[in-house]
Amino acid sequence: MSEPAAINPRIVEALYCEAIVLADDVRHAFTLSGRLETASMDEDLARVALSSEGLRTTTRMMHAIAWLLNHRAYFNGELNELQLHRHGRLPLDTREADPNHAALLEPAIVELVGTTRQFYARLLRLDQNWRPGENPLPSALERMRERIEQRLAG
Repeated sequence: MSEPAAINPRIVEALYCEAIVLADDVRHAFTLSGRLETASMDEDLARVALSSEGLRTTTRMMHAIAWLLNHRAYFNGELNELQLHRHGRLPLDTREADPNHAALLEPAIVELVGTTRQFYARLLRLDQNWRPGENPLPSALERMRERIEQRLAG
């Protein structure tokens, strides 16, 4: 069995920043305004491909951001282990893209979709290999008690 993944507030914050940038790139890439202005059959298929892949990719990034926000809240003492366990699970990314869609999309969009899949896979590995009880951090109350004890002792 592999070792539990090390995760801490700095890692979560870095991943959160990366997720926000990726989500913004996704929003820009899948904006339909100004694209495909005429309505031929091929362009209709391209529009459907763009919409479908946009929905999958946007959903993937929103799940990632929600997972990261839950972990930020946990590390800030705003969620306890039970709440994180109940609400902090990352769903499997099971929706596969239609292979025919890739041929209809711009190469930059296909690359962006791949980047979001890789990012999500990284989060899934963290989610599946790390549990709060395995690498406990002191709660806010415990940290406060330690500080008070240190001041009283010193």
